[in-house]
Amino acid sequence: MKPLADVRIIAIEQYGAGPFGSVHLADLGAEVIKIEDPSSGGDIGRYVPPYQRGEDSLFFEAFNRNKRSISLDLSTPEGREVFEDLVRVSDVVYSNLRGDVPAKIGITYDDLKSVNPQIVCCALTGFGMTGPRANEPGYDYVLQGMAGWMDITGEPSGPPTKSGLSIVDYSGGLVAAISILAGVHAARRDGAGMDCDISLFDTAISMLTYPAIWNLNGDFEPKRTHHSAHPSLVPFQAFPTSDGWIVVACPKEKFWRRLAVVVGRPELAADEKFATFAARARNAGELIPILEEIFASRTEEEWLELLRAAGVPCGPVNSVSEALADEHTIARGMIVETEHPEFGTVRQVRSPVRVGVEEAEYRRAPQRNEDAGYVLTELLGYDSARVARFGGFTAADADMTEEGTRG
Repeated sequence: MKPLADVRIIAIEQYGAGPFGSVHLADLGAEVIKIEDPSSGGDIGRYVPPYQRGEDSLFFEAFNRNKRSISLDLSTPEGREVFEDLVRVSDVVYSNLRGDVPAKIGITYDDLKSVNPQIVCCALTGFGMTGPRANEPGYDYVLQGMAGWMDITGEPSGPPTKSGLSIVDYSGGLVAAISILAGVHAARRDGAGMDCDISLFDTAISMLTYPAIWNLNGDFEPKRTHHSAHPSLVPFQAFPTSDGWIVVACPKEKFWRRLAVVVGRPELAADEKFATFAARARNAGELIPILEEIFASRTEEEWLELLRAAGVPCGPVNSVSEALADEHTIARGMIVETEHPEFGTVRQVRSPVRVGVEEAEYRRAPQRNEDAGYVLTELLGYDSARVARFGGFTAADADMTEEGTRG
């Protein structure tokens, strides 16, 4: 049995942050049932270009494999009835909406505890469900600016720069997944569910970590660094070689001593100006130009071979294509395949979460409302006549079985 095979999650989710959190739980065996609003065409992620056809996109595939889908309008009495029936047989109601919306549409613990006292209601929002910005929409790029990330990213002489990936969204999804697991554990232990109020803003602020504690307890003001250098450890940054870039890291003194030997300057390690973390930080303006000149004298491949042989932490600055083709990516099984009716064989990256030795299985993302038959007839036990009363469903939907949809 998969680790989370006994967990059922109702997901009122869209775009990247929410679905990124639940896809890892789905990969671990949780049954994640996406509630998609028929009036809006479902999860907006279905329509993200460039690789988009009809109601499917590769963007949507990346975040929604191993899940199920049912179209349900929660604003109608019929839709609400189906939703509450699902709540009765589920562990979690998970959403990523604006902070004031969960209460407005009645998906908080106070709204649902009479239906299922053990239900865990996890809301991943932009700014949380309390505070002066609770009613504002929150998006990754906006939050990277607000949380100070862009101010400390990029070259000192350049503009504020965001990360090349939606790191706030993805981190927020992972925080929500952790909260869901903790909430389900506590609900089963104590017999009572709860709200989990998770925000992208809180996540971004919490990830300031050591620059934050330095700033809050001293006079440290984080700032952008040359060639993505670490704010206090030297050398720990990107260096240009004769034909590319490499990252060299010396987070321990032993690595610095090894590096000095590799670059042919063992005397640097003994020089009092560079002998310790603190000394190198004070004299980085003198040391880094020396190293930059040395690294520029050979190719990326030559330096990486020498550095790895000496046990100095290092790596190339890969393109995305190079990273996906890296021998270690392949050896770790990080590329998986699913079959899709529109896109054929879809290759994508797997979840990094590994529990036990059993290999995860991967099923393509659902088409909108594809699992109506399974949810209504097999899970909830509705007959065909009852299914037909609900808008958006047909008698044919009621006759569909799990095997008749995706198997």
